[in-house]
Amino acid sequence: MSEDTIRVLITAGGSGIGHAIARAFENEGAMVWVTDIQPDILDSCPKNWNTSKVDAADEMQVRDLFADLQNQWGGLDVVCSNAGIAGPTALIEDIALKDWQRCVSVNLEGAFLSAKYSIPIMKKKGKGVITLISSTAGLYGFPYRAPYASAKWGMLGFMKTLAMELGPQGIRANAICPGAVEGSRMEQVIKREAAAKNMSEEAVRSGYVSGTSMQSFVRPSDIADMAVFLSSPKAQHVTGQVIAVDGHTVNPDPQI
Repeated sequence: MSEDTIRVLITAGGSGIGHAIARAFENEGAMVWVTDIQPDILDSCPKNWNTSKVDAADEMQVRDLFADLQNQWGGLDVVCSNAGIAGPTALIEDIALKDWQRCVSVNLEGAFLSAKYSIPIMKKKGKGVITLISSTAGLYGFPYRAPYASAKWGMLGFMKTLAMELGPQGIRANAICPGAVEGSRMEQVIKREAAAKNMSEEAVRSGYVSGTSMQSFVRPSDIADMAVFLSSPKAQHVTGQVIAVDGHTVNPDPQI
């Protein structure tokens, strides 16, 4: 491995946005390590990627992941905390506490754990990049998706604090807020939202499109390109920032 080769960990990197991020870093010559909770998804990843089955909210699994990473790579340059789940789609009074807790745990505590265990490794080198994948739900709220929105808002406060604590050690932290991203996960979000609101799926989909200035969904590759940029020397003084990649949301929930 060349001294110039960067080592990147992407949580939930087996599919969707995480997979696009891993591909983008690989295309830039980086070594990538992805986690996922589903072994079959990991089995479909390129054979030159390091992969680990990890629940992002399980501290012992995350701790063991970073021990393996340290043993094999000897260090880490970038972590993209992408793991998250949609959580329940329901009115607040209809949400079970256990469903709230699981959503917040995977999204927010998952980000905490990936940062907690990457920081000591990065401090040894005197630099590093932590990128959290939040959501426009963390900027505007999200009716029928209170646990998800709350967790994604929390990630922004956590990121700001990371940037403050770690700046003197040369470690940068930022958050990307995707809007409606093309793919199977967004289709499931639309399906559940349509059922909860007693609307057609097409009406919900059209609402997401019309709620942005660019009148379109974004692509996983758009998020990946931003993650690569934030980890590059061109962004060497970009830290503590919340960057929406969403086509400019102008009406977060046009159906309400």
